[in-house]
Amino acid sequence: MTIRVFLVDDHPMFRAGTRHAVESVDDMDVVGEAATGEEAVRTLCGGEVAADVVLMDLGLPDGPGTEAARRIIASPEPGAGAVGVPPRVLMISAREEDDAVISALRAGARGYVAKGAPREELLRAVRTVADGGAVFSPFVADRLGDYFSAVHDMPGRAAFPQLTNRERQVLDLLARGYGNRRIARELVLSDKTVRNHISHIFAKLQVTDRMAAADRARRAGLGC
Repeated sequence: MTIRVFLVDDHPMFRAGTRHAVESVDDMDVVGEAATGEEAVRTLCGGEVAADVVLMDLGLPDGPGTEAARRIIASPEPGAGAVGVPPRVLMISAREEDDAVISALRAGARGYVAKGAPREELLRAVRTVADGGAVFSPFVADRLGDYFSAVHDMPGRAAFPQLTNRERQVLDLLARGYGNRRIARELVLSDKTVRNHISHIFAKLQVTDRMAAADRARRAGLGC
């Protein structure tokens, strides 16, 4: 299948260079471009163009790219991507500060790649995101590791020593009532990985459903 890519950036030269990189391979095609977030939302959510991956600049002239990403991902219109599925967003930015990265993740972005990344790194990121995975530049991945290590010492650690840190994070979100898809977005995981973590949690806690797992988690201080 050809991966349909939509470009969102206010710099024509950057869009031209990115288009050239994307269209230099056989399995990708640029199906549209936008210079602002509002234009991207109107085109994609209005069903004018169907895309699989949106390459979204973080800093746009009419507002942060994260807001446009959030609206595109939440769109109920089947025209935005495959039937009934919104496109996946891959953020591209010169900024790699923690707040920018976390903001992108909270908006539902499936990846964050620095502007100026090598061509092969960008294309690999597009393929990974199109396939349902998440991907980050090496620098961003290191910063994410630092960020999440700060939340390892959380309530429930002593109560559930059999769980890994990641399983504890999944359990915490499960106890808040989050569904699998939202957990995946919050922790930057694939849906399949979240399902696997939940299965492991059920086995380790010796419970058979989400309600029982959430109840135990809340009694231990998670999910607050």
